[in-house]
Amino acid sequence: MSHDKDEPKTRRALRNRIAFCVIVVLWVFFDRVTKIWFEGRPAGASAIDVGGIVELKLAHNFGAAWSSFSGMTMGLIVVTFILCIVIVTYALMVSKAASMLEMVGLALVFAGGVGNLIDRMVNGYVIDFISPLFIDFPTFNIADTGITCGIVCVIIALGRRYLSASKQAKTNEEA
Repeated sequence: MSHDKDEPKTRRALRNRIAFCVIVVLWVFFDRVTKIWFEGRPAGASAIDVGGIVELKLAHNFGAAWSSFSGMTMGLIVVTFILCIVIVTYALMVSKAASMLEMVGLALVFAGGVGNLIDRMVNGYVIDFISPLFIDFPTFNIADTGITCGIVCVIIALGRRYLSASKQAKTNEEA
């Protein structure tokens, strides 16, 4: 019976790729369901107050974050599509070494990009509906939440990797 030294990395890669796919499917599904529900509400439907923290109300964003690049739908579609390809390619490349936190982060960013890409391709705008009441902040959606949380997860994961590598290098120098 031979033991392949790469077997743990192969298992990790498989685990990471499965986690990536499951998170993407679930997040895109949740994003689509919420957007379809809000888009389907009757015109003039009142906003839903959630504990005075957020208000749920339909908004159409013809741009990107904070309505920047408004009216540049085709350019945003192309850029988002390219970024999604880069993210999934990177995720596949690092899946043997990446932590679960990094894969979760990449999956959330990718899923958020896909969710907003679908909106832009189908509607020509992004469906937003979450409006914070405690801060002056643009209305956003589940996809945007995934992108933001995913970026934070990736930054934390890469920071941990850097600190671990620095600690290991220091240990090797002392030895």
